[in-house]
Amino acid sequence: MAAIEKDFRRSVVYQIYVKSFCDSDGDGVGDLPGITGKLDYLARLGVDYLWLTPFYPSPQRDGGYDISDYRAVDPVYGTMDDFDELVAQAHKREIGIMLDMVLCHTSCDHEWFQRALAGDERYRAYYILRDGRGSSGPGDPGQPPTNWDCAFGGSAWKWEPRLGKWYLHLHDVSQPDLDWTNPEVREACADVVRFWKERGVDGFRFDVVNLISKPEVFEDDLSGQGRSLFADGPHVHEYLRELVARAGIDGMMTVGEMASTTLENCVRYTRPEDHELSMSFSFHHLKVDYAAGKKWELTEPDIGRLRSIFRTWQEGMQAGGGWNALFWDNHDQPRAVTRFGGRAGVGERGGSWERVGKMLAVCDFLMKGTPYVYQGDELGMVNPGYDSIEQFRDVESRNYYQIMLEMGKGPAEALHVVNERSRDNGRTPMQWSSAPAAGFTSGEPWIGIPASARLVNAEAEVGVEGSMFEFYRSLVKLRHASDVIATGEVRFLDAGEEAPKVIAYERTLGDERLVVACSFADAPCRLADLGVEKYEVVLGNYDDAPAPGALRPYEAVVWRG
Repeated sequence: MAAIEKDFRRSVVYQIYVKSFCDSDGDGVGDLPGITGKLDYLARLGVDYLWLTPFYPSPQRDGGYDISDYRAVDPVYGTMDDFDELVAQAHKREIGIMLDMVLCHTSCDHEWFQRALAGDERYRAYYILRDGRGSSGPGDPGQPPTNWDCAFGGSAWKWEPRLGKWYLHLHDVSQPDLDWTNPEVREACADVVRFWKERGVDGFRFDVVNLISKPEVFEDDLSGQGRSLFADGPHVHEYLRELVARAGIDGMMTVGEMASTTLENCVRYTRPEDHELSMSFSFHHLKVDYAAGKKWELTEPDIGRLRSIFRTWQEGMQAGGGWNALFWDNHDQPRAVTRFGGRAGVGERGGSWERVGKMLAVCDFLMKGTPYVYQGDELGMVNPGYDSIEQFRDVESRNYYQIMLEMGKGPAEALHVVNERSRDNGRTPMQWSSAPAAGFTSGEPWIGIPASARLVNAEAEVGVEGSMFEFYRSLVKLRHASDVIATGEVRFLDAGEEAPKVIAYERTLGDERLVVACSFADAPCRLADLGVEKYEVVLGNYDDAPAPGALRPYEAVVWRG
């Protein structure tokens, strides 16, 4: 059994992008001993679980999500003894460890794929291999089997002469998808999860797990890039139940990353009676600034749409008995503080940076679900704003920069888009101090340090009244202490026509009622009657009390009655 077993409804998870958290040996890359050395910081914040991104051996073509060995530690991150020590020290502080399981695909360097390339029929059956369309016979690739695109641009199929087939890669070309119709693949994946559970791991996050079941028939997507055909596939629930049962993780803390998913499927993924997962990540709310639904086309965030998405998922998951993971940031997202207007006065009290950072935290933390803090959220870390494409390391960002140039965008415009959208925005090193390299490393960091580290860092915020860190800490305490937040009902409220950029909702349990109002507007607004006239103000992101019936720019207020 897991050493740390906490009620996920009352828990707060902290995500660590291992490569960028803390470097203990000066090689410029974060590592496991670096995390162990910061456990007291995390315990002070009050979090319950640490989700660690992949630290397994990897050629690092996709930031470690291209795994070449599921049962080892990449030497750049430390040793298995270092991992065991991290688990032991975390458990001493009542903090659980969650690991990332990337079971939709492997690296092309993985032994399984290498044996397939060598002609081993057993391992050829581990992957999704198809003949090309229009092929004249062996040796002639023809055309890709379908018109599907991979997540990073270009075809989702790669011709491999050594296989004599096209292989499917829904992500980078170096990440061939596993064929979950093969029972041996499913058992091998369950065995990987069991391996880490037996080392004392307390929970798991499953990467793009709703893509493991492909359609029965492989055909062109006539209205898109294939997502509608291979997301939430025909056997995905069956495969998940089997994985959970075989790995012995039913009841543990688990979360699935769901790409292009639906509310109905996420209810099924997370209902306790279905014995699949504790909760799910969905991403619809982080596409409200995609012009025409396209990630690499910019527009201002549509707050009305954001509110509608939150209402649909919060009230819909509640009605179906499912459970949401709550988050703004992760290793694949730009920083929400920058994204939603917090560009002024970075690192200073009273500007939009502080207001937006704290408002977003309130909006997220008090909904129904389990909040996830991504490393640096609690400090107010922002996008770095790099000067050239050479400063980016992310394969997706570099690919799309070239695609935008080929589409006719100029270099400056393409760079601007990448600066707004790149996954590297969330992957810059953790800002521990204003020292060189932000206290992250004594060497040369693997990716550039944002200039904001001079003011936005742990040394400047921990223990400082009114800081972003201490505000997050108070939210974690509130989350732990409040029954109405942990288990109460949620219902969204109409803030009125004069508050089009306000998201308001209530949490209720018995006679207790908590009302939350968060303004995403850069100007004051008037609120409709929320029924809080005689309520006490529990929390706000301004130092003084709110005005009756109004919100100031980017103001967040929590009332209790």
